[in-house]
Amino acid sequence: MKNKLLTFLGIMFMLSANVTGQEAPWRFSRVESPQIHADRSVTFNLFAPAASEILLNGGWMGWGENVALVKNDTGLWSVTAGPLEPEIYTYAFYVDGVKVLDPANTSVVRDGRRFESMLLIPGERSALYMVRDVPHGTLSKVWYESPTLEMNRRMYVYTPPGYAESGDRYPVLYLLHGGGGDEDAWTTLGRTCQIMDNLIAEKRCRPMIVVMTNGNPGDAAAPGEEPVLEEARQRGGIFEMGTRRFEESLVKDVIPFVEKHYRTLAGSENRAVSGLSMGGMQTMNLGFDHPEMFSYYGVMSMGITGKDRSGRNWFQDVEARMQHLKEYGYQLYWVGCGTDDFLHDAAVNLVEEMKRHDMEVVYLETGGGHTWSNWRIYLSELAPLLFR
Repeated sequence: MKNKLLTFLGIMFMLSANVTGQEAPWRFSRVESPQIHADRSVTFNLFAPAASEILLNGGWMGWGENVALVKNDTGLWSVTAGPLEPEIYTYAFYVDGVKVLDPANTSVVRDGRRFESMLLIPGERSALYMVRDVPHGTLSKVWYESPTLEMNRRMYVYTPPGYAESGDRYPVLYLLHGGGGDEDAWTTLGRTCQIMDNLIAEKRCRPMIVVMTNGNPGDAAAPGEEPVLEEARQRGGIFEMGTRRFEESLVKDVIPFVEKHYRTLAGSENRAVSGLSMGGMQTMNLGFDHPEMFSYYGVMSMGITGKDRSGRNWFQDVEARMQHLKEYGYQLYWVGCGTDDFLHDAAVNLVEEMKRHDMEVVYLETGGGHTWSNWRIYLSELAPLLFR
């Protein structure tokens, strides 16, 4: 523990040397990390002369995989990875077992309660995720009353370029995050604003409002942003995902608020709902239980599964509930999942069950697993199909 603390303090000293005016043997500004090369390989650098071992863990690696950095005679540790496919990746260093973000990289993202450094490899596939010189929409962080959940809650609302000036009314996509996430996930990790700005600029997507709520019925907002609600925390947090309480709140609280405070187009034909993992389950529940509310559905990395951790069956009476959706009708039911996703079989079960009921369904199968690299692709593929 003493060695780990010395290593950490050594890094902090090097970062602060210029601020205090001390003459440091090395200056932070001279280290560049990450360095993206022409062949899309990437070099990671970290100055830590007192460290005994530094490992790199990155989102392009397999589960539990790490790679060791090599130290030179100045105390600079380096390793080169790749070439990497054009995509957004997260990574972190482990300095003698202590997780450290890359001090030379200002791009940091939060995934639930985890923080990671972020790396964007430019290329055709990642072009939609970049900030480009196009008209930009506006992202608002909005608090609203939820009588259903008995608390004041927060959601993010994206309004498309020109919303403030046009006076037009717009359709709405309700975009739901997965377990462990919150209302910030789809903007920080999913790059929703960049994707929508770029799709709209390319005229591949109809301008729309995108509402990103906190899907955890026991939480008011993201960690550090919520008021102290001990009674809410005791209700179970993420483990409430199978109770349908959030879905009820979306219908009774969120949609009425959005349609009162924003210029929206009326009717189910102008509403879509989509979500990943837990949000995919919530999307399915909303279709089964409230088909009158939506005409477009996007289920990402979810399907017909067995029981949850508490032993409850997430999709009870699925036959009758699916028949309810069929009788009411819809414009689009879209399902996407990766072949390495642990919920791949569940997604296939959903598609096959819908076909058995003679229900139209669009299925996109990609490589990869239960990751944001897939969910960004799914949003990019789904959004152009909405409200056509």
